[in-house]
Amino acid sequence: MASKRILKELKDLQKDPPTSYNADHVGMSMSYMEGVSYPATPDWDIERPFLTGQIYLDIKVTGQRTGSKNSSIDAFKNGDVNRAIGIFTPSVQELLVIDDLLFTMTGIEGKYIWMKRGRGKDSHIIFQVDASMDLALQELAKRILPLCENYIVIHSFVESRSHFKHGLVNHAFAATLRTILQDYHAMVAQLEHQFRLGRLSLQGLWFFCQPMMGAIQALTTVVQKASAQNLSGSAILNLLQNQAAAMAGDNAARSLLEKLSQYASAAYLGILERWVYEGVIDDPYGEFFIAEDKTLQKESLTEDCNAKYWQQRYSLKPGIPSFLLNSAETILTTGKYLNVLRECGHSVQVPFSENAKLTNSGSDHRYLECINIAYNFASAELLNLITHKYDLMARLRSMKHYFLLDQSLLDLALRTSIAATDPFHEDLTCCVERTSLLVQLDAMKKMGNGMSDLNTDAEPLEGDKSSSDISNQSDSISVTGLETFTLDYKVPWPLSLILSKKVLTKYQLIFRLLFHCKHVQRQLCGTWQAHQGTRGVNSLGTTISGSYVLCQNMLHFMQSLVHYLTFEVLEPNWHVMCDKLQNTESIDEVMQQHDFFLNKCQKECLLLWPEILQKVEKLKSICLQYAAAIHWLIPSVSVLDSDAPKVTSSESVVQKEKSNKTTNRIRSTHRALANRVWRSSDEETFKTTLEKFEEEFTEQMKGLITVLSSRSQSEPYLAHLAQGLQGVGNNL
Repeated sequence: MASKRILKELKDLQKDPPTSYNADHVGMSMSYMEGVSYPATPDWDIERPFLTGQIYLDIKVTGQRTGSKNSSIDAFKNGDVNRAIGIFTPSVQELLVIDDLLFTMTGIEGKYIWMKRGRGKDSHIIFQVDASMDLALQELAKRILPLCENYIVIHSFVESRSHFKHGLVNHAFAATLRTILQDYHAMVAQLEHQFRLGRLSLQGLWFFCQPMMGAIQALTTVVQKASAQNLSGSAILNLLQNQAAAMAGDNAARSLLEKLSQYASAAYLGILERWVYEGVIDDPYGEFFIAEDKTLQKESLTEDCNAKYWQQRYSLKPGIPSFLLNSAETILTTGKYLNVLRECGHSVQVPFSENAKLTNSGSDHRYLECINIAYNFASAELLNLITHKYDLMARLRSMKHYFLLDQSLLDLALRTSIAATDPFHEDLTCCVERTSLLVQLDAMKKMGNGMSDLNTDAEPLEGDKSSSDISNQSDSISVTGLETFTLDYKVPWPLSLILSKKVLTKYQLIFRLLFHCKHVQRQLCGTWQAHQGTRGVNSLGTTISGSYVLCQNMLHFMQSLVHYLTFEVLEPNWHVMCDKLQNTESIDEVMQQHDFFLNKCQKECLLLWPEILQKVEKLKSICLQYAAAIHWLIPSVSVLDSDAPKVTSSESVVQKEKSNKTTNRIRSTHRALANRVWRSSDEETFKTTLEKFEEEFTEQMKGLITVLSSRSQSEPYLAHLAQGLQGVGNNL
């Protein structure tokens, strides 16, 4: 049977799949389509309509016979076509009809069967028989004519879709159809041979053609839909699979379409193989469902907070083949991992064998297993490279040391105690921001730089501006260098995938908050020391005792805040992240866990709560103003104490006695100076200043505790800070 021969031919193709046109022909001009260049089709291929099948599409829209003198194929006709077949006996007519049908089965017009095209732009070619033909013969001939018409449709599609511009999938599809037509031609030749031997009747011709009518009709339906919608790439594969599923009742047609889908997808799977096994997109016609944006460079990760390199350098396009739809994300990620390895100069390729070759053969989903194996390999290789060769955890610990202040920083400590043991200390630099922390957070919120979790539903502070209303002009006047000081960190590729500019900015925000809190705490400690130096002075009055209490409350506030930020937020979340990183299986999981850690720390460190953060900043400002005022009102002992001579253990007893006498003399001088400065100061001014600070600090503290208590119902971690601040200000 013809259909069985076609299926047998397709099975033979599996050993030697059809090849498509190579786009690297020498001496051909290039054409361009949507940024894709391809060789132009030679003129000789377009200007020969009989070779391409275009002659059938050029037939005039009429019911006229193509044998008229206006027909474009008159030069190829022989004999008198105007002679009616009805003048012959039925037996002779049968022979003439069989001869004409053998011609029309290969797309050539006969003497008594003519070709015409119906009305409409998309109307297809049909055949018309001589009306004088015997009715019985007409009936049998008309049963065979649809096969002839379908042949013309398929043949025209094969010739047109073999051009370069239609892409690899269409090339493979057309090549497979051409193989089927070759088997069809062989069948026609065998029928003609039987006819020449006098062994073929019209009934016999119908008998041999009937089994393949369904399969050819199914192919014609696919071809017509592909032509009408100008499909290419994955759309062709989806069409073939959908049509095969729709032919569930016709096993022969369904098997044929499944085989066509398998061979048409061979070129597409070849592109997929290079992507999941090498991380390379070899897609000359833009058919692959993964797009590459070469304008995005990896250097942008360390330069731009909005860098989309990892998300958009390679991305999914519409039109994913249905059989790859569920694995599309896995395929995309696999190639991205391999591409990172290549960018690092790490020569790696997924172990490949004949069993790993990707093929799409109906119900056999072995290609999915190959994709998963490639993904697991690429993921493990990249994770191993970053965690071992580039020592990811050591980098994260280094970031924690510097930006999260888990050890003492600045002064000599920055270049001695920490830097001496940190192999990455050369990557650390200092910098100064142009605005305060609140202004930077507000600007990032407006730009959308990782501040999407910023809580904007909080009500504005009474008597205070919201973060969005802060003026850059006034901020630039009041901000100090210590408020804008921060650290920067140089991150090499591929660690910049994890420690990108956006991630580094989150670290810097936390650092700025912690650093300034430490600064305020140190200033209050200096104020407390100044108070200690006045214990021996009896003439300072009762006002100083109130200052002691206020200083203690401010110090309690700052110590509680720093303790909450470090020991209740940063440290616990850090250890949770480290534990989770031990069980990650891919770089995406590492990035996810690290981002979750930073976002959680930002939120719990109040950076995403503008209402609460403004109150905290206001309280810190009051503390700094108070410390500055006290240092001006009360003479500092630190400078005088620093002038006392230092005695080492190797000095003699006499020298030590002299040193002690000198120290006592300096302290006596300080007490006298303190009494003199205090007696000349205005007691009322000191009292008024102190009361102002007490009132303002108490009001802001109560407001902060109230807000924390109300928000703690939805955010339990705020209750910890509220509890730590309870009692501050009650003694004022």
